[in-house]
Amino acid sequence: MPTLHWIGKEKVINHHLDVPFKVLEHSYGFDKGKQTKHETKSGNKIIHGDNLEALKALLPEYEGKIKCIYIDPPYNTGNEGWVYNDNVNDPKIKKWLGQVVGKESEDLSRHDKWLCMMYPRLKLLHKLLADDGVIFISIDDNEQANLKLIMDEIFGFGNFLSTLFWRGMHTVRNSSKDFNKNIEYVIVYTKKLSSLIVGSDPNYYLRTPQDKTEKYPFDDNDGKGRYKLDPIYARNYYKPYEYTFQNGLKWSPPRGNYPRYSVERLRDMDLKEQIIFTGKEPKAKRYLNEVQQGVPPSTLLEPGIVGFNKDATLLLNKIFSGEKVFDQPKPPSLIEFFLSIQRKVDTNDSIVLDSFAGSGTTAHAVLNLNKQDGGNRKFILIEMEEYAERITSERVKKVISGFSETEGTGGSFDFYKLGQPLFNKDKNLNETVTLGKSDNTFRF
Repeated sequence: MPTLHWIGKEKVINHHLDVPFKVLEHSYGFDKGKQTKHETKSGNKIIHGDNLEALKALLPEYEGKIKCIYIDPPYNTGNEGWVYNDNVNDPKIKKWLGQVVGKESEDLSRHDKWLCMMYPRLKLLHKLLADDGVIFISIDDNEQANLKLIMDEIFGFGNFLSTLFWRGMHTVRNSSKDFNKNIEYVIVYTKKLSSLIVGSDPNYYLRTPQDKTEKYPFDDNDGKGRYKLDPIYARNYYKPYEYTFQNGLKWSPPRGNYPRYSVERLRDMDLKEQIIFTGKEPKAKRYLNEVQQGVPPSTLLEPGIVGFNKDATLLLNKIFSGEKVFDQPKPPSLIEFFLSIQRKVDTNDSIVLDSFAGSGTTAHAVLNLNKQDGGNRKFILIEMEEYAERITSERVKKVISGFSETEGTGGSFDFYKLGQPLFNKDKNLNETVTLGKSDNTFRF
């Protein structure tokens, strides 16, 4: 398998092992619309601190338990003017690169820096993901090719599911020098494909939501459930044949078409009286409880379903009373869609992790879905920038309580900061740490 090499790689491929375990110190809880000094113990967490150290802090409690990860890391466009620095030139990152990579860091290109930053974080995300979990990563042209190669290396080429295409920009940019770049990518991997897909059971694939009941208008009240009538021929499938039904009718598909079913399958439906003889052509009863739970989602994300960047911007403006607080946010409907297409993965009580939390869109999506279907999904957000409270946490509070004319979703969360290392330099237990400050359960 091809692998990617860059300056500093040998210093970061195992760096996640050297990251210290730190405790999570509780700052406050938010429950029933009010901030409290007590932990809500809701399972919903917002963590302010370096996302590499925060991911390591989560390992003892959450290793192999996260069912869905969504991250929207810096695209490395070279733009340093955004709220979310997008040139891997943040002082914290530069300091970290100097400590880990050494003097070589002074010679790194911005792509080398980005790869050095991402690699150990992806290693820890891989450890946190459940065997049947799925990770979605938003990216654009600047690092898409590099990201695919290091994901193949860390998660395994055989666990690659797809690259999705999202038209985030709804307008044409006349200022574009060459192509109008309005497409972003979402790279999708699972932890262990054999755990996600078991045999031929379609419930273990990623699926769009199940067909609605109204599409199955008939019910014989015989215990078999609702059904619709489908033609028993199609443009292609099996070789043409002539079939004689139990009632003596001889049938073959219209010219230019072919049987939809094999002879054996048609005979089985005939014997079970699942063929209806009305009109010119016999039709098959297709029961709702026998069909696949939806269909495989398209790699082209339809804006009408997942929304545009402008939708997310307008939503944030409404949440923050007209104040522009974040550049290029993602719409909650995008993450909601990722959760909705997971059958075995999203069991309405799964844990969803976002280690580049930004404005808090992932928590917004989780809270929306829980309100819609009564689910009990949990979110864990990690944000290293100073706006973790001012924007990320504040948005989640407003979503829970309600904003503008929008009714609140309800829910609660706890806000944490990274505390001291659990172990000292001699690898002995740090006696100054009070484990009571954290709800982590450390297992070694």
